[in-house]
Amino acid sequence: MIWRGGDIKDGQNVWQSIGGQHLGSIWGHGAYVAPDWSADWLHRESLWLLHAWARHQYDQPFDALDNATQAPLLARLQNEIRTNTYDPDTDTILISADRARAAAAIGRYYAAIFGDANAFPDDVKHIADGGMSPSELRAAYAMPPNTIHDSDRQNKLNAFFFWTAWACGTERPATATQATGTGDPPSRALASAAVTYTNNWPAEPLIDNAPSGPIVVWSVISFVLLLAGIGALAWYYAVIKHLEEVQPEMPTRDPLLALEPTPSMRATLKYFWAVSALIVVQVGLGAVTAHYGVEGEGFYGIPLADWLPYSVTRTWHTQLGIFWIATAWLATGLFIAPAVSGYEPKGQATGVNVLFVCLLLIVVGALFGTWYATRQQMGLVTNFWFGHQGYEYVDLGRFWQLFLLVGLFLWLGLVCRALWPAFRQPGEHKHLLALFVIASAAIAFFYAAGIMWQRQTNLAIAEYWRWWVVHLWVEGFFEVFATVVIAFLFTRMGLLHTATATSAVLFSCTIFLSGGIIGTFHQLYFSGTPTPILALGATFSALEVVPLVLIGFEGYENLTLARAQPWVSAYKWPIYFFVAVAFWNLVGAGLFGFLINPPIALYYMQGLNTTPVHAHTALFGVYGMLGIGLTLFCLKGLASHNKWRTGVLGFSFWSINLGLALMVLLSLLPVGLMQTWASVEHGLWYARSAEFLQTDIMNVWRWLRVVGDTIFALGSMGLGWFVLGLKSGWSVSQEAEQLLATAG
Repeated sequence: MIWRGGDIKDGQNVWQSIGGQHLGSIWGHGAYVAPDWSADWLHRESLWLLHAWARHQYDQPFDALDNATQAPLLARLQNEIRTNTYDPDTDTILISADRARAAAAIGRYYAAIFGDANAFPDDVKHIADGGMSPSELRAAYAMPPNTIHDSDRQNKLNAFFFWTAWACGTERPATATQATGTGDPPSRALASAAVTYTNNWPAEPLIDNAPSGPIVVWSVISFVLLLAGIGALAWYYAVIKHLEEVQPEMPTRDPLLALEPTPSMRATLKYFWAVSALIVVQVGLGAVTAHYGVEGEGFYGIPLADWLPYSVTRTWHTQLGIFWIATAWLATGLFIAPAVSGYEPKGQATGVNVLFVCLLLIVVGALFGTWYATRQQMGLVTNFWFGHQGYEYVDLGRFWQLFLLVGLFLWLGLVCRALWPAFRQPGEHKHLLALFVIASAAIAFFYAAGIMWQRQTNLAIAEYWRWWVVHLWVEGFFEVFATVVIAFLFTRMGLLHTATATSAVLFSCTIFLSGGIIGTFHQLYFSGTPTPILALGATFSALEVVPLVLIGFEGYENLTLARAQPWVSAYKWPIYFFVAVAFWNLVGAGLFGFLINPPIALYYMQGLNTTPVHAHTALFGVYGMLGIGLTLFCLKGLASHNKWRTGVLGFSFWSINLGLALMVLLSLLPVGLMQTWASVEHGLWYARSAEFLQTDIMNVWRWLRVVGDTIFALGSMGLGWFVLGLKSGWSVSQEAEQLLATAG
């Protein structure tokens, strides 16, 4: 008995407590500086076995043998690794004595890295990444010494890593009958080649892990469907342009000038201040996190990793992004509801203030918990509830998750009680109101997917539910809420007919969700799912891109609205941020999303820097820009009579967008493409290794990120300076906005 099942489950919890997906990755999901531990273990275990057999049989290292002599050893390795020896009756995996010795050796290799050793044991030096020492690898992986203090925890972590690698290399037990779903054996022509639990991911030539037939075929089908979908949507768009109703007559004065903010609307002001502050902090953490890629143990000589290691700064960077974007949207809902209904429920302002305190406690508590967890001072149960869950974007402890879920339902109640009187008012606005309520409810309800896994839920099942949050909650229903809110704002300003806006919202949301819900499966190609999931994910993730192709028209229409009347110029920069949303939706979610979505692309790219290309341009480019636009819109509504001095705001807009583009084009994309090349040529283990990532050319590409990051950071600080100036006065002109409206 090498490990018990409980050791593997505890090892998963140990992995979570040290940062989980923020310190390397498993099955391609996670961070990109340290290795993918499942691919790395599989490769180094294979190397150790080949070396041991070569020494035993030929008294030479494996690399010294000629191809003819290596061939039978490689065939033996493939049989050793790929043969499924799991017994479902006893719930055990039986491995050979050779593989048991290999597992123990790799365990010692990892113990040296995760501990504080300066040299590897002699029997594993030959498999070290790039021939480096443990201290050199810790610096390359951005890991502090003694990441794990306890030998028992290290042993359990080894058990978990072994299990994840075992799933990558072991063929599934599916029979030919199961493959066809009938009782009859299929013909040889229809039988599929055996694949591992992870659909032959990662690419690993040593054990013949290569793309399966379905991966290639469904990739081709996804390309065809994308082209067909674009053609169909272009035809539809051309038809409806001829059927569009006459545009409404634009108001000559700003309708929002007559808006008198209620106490609860004024109470949302603190939310927008918090949003501005969190943006600046998040961007700063992003700069530190990126720098760890070239200086893994510090920040320009400062030993920052002693207090804030990479796993913490990356956790905070991603988590704060979700926090401030969500806060901007929640505050927008609280601001809009009384503005639309003209009704202020009793105690509404108190509810808004209580919710703000709750959100503040959640942010502070979650950030402290995720930091303290990496100190390895918590028990594994305590860590689950209050520390670091280790799952990207849902890292906060379960207590904070539940607290946030309650807060979302409190927000939903506050929005609905303020909005409800509007349903009793005459007019054609009720359908759009209903869509707003449904979108708001979806934000609250679908976050609940994040509590569907428990402390020791199988990683494959936990990943399924995590992607409900990341893909459906963030990328799906946030998109719906955004579409509804923008339509709401423009109809409120008299720039769109309510009926037109309602139809457009229904159409857009139908298109987004029809592809987006099932398209979530593209995140699960290599997490133990069967071939039908791969087929559905490839098909519908291609259709997700279709509506984004024509989203440039939305951007153009928003830009046109910004020039509709002189008074609309007061909202120029909020509308420009909405235009940026359309641009980055096309580029970030559309082009860069489809770059990695087809199964054959993701097979080689999953876990490489092509993923943060999509993540930065889609998350910040779309939802971040929208959050900023909504923040500015509401800030303007809270002081509609004040004329803004927008020089700094204009600088901020262009700097943020230019910086984001340069961040991607000068660094993330080149690094990702070079990694992809390495993955295709040598395997994923190499694309993520220090041996490859610490080469001079890769360091140059990473350093070039400073250009985009600096411009982006200046823009973010400019935004914070502008918002601060609304309170202190330097962002506000003495001239009243109403005079400008009258002159128009």
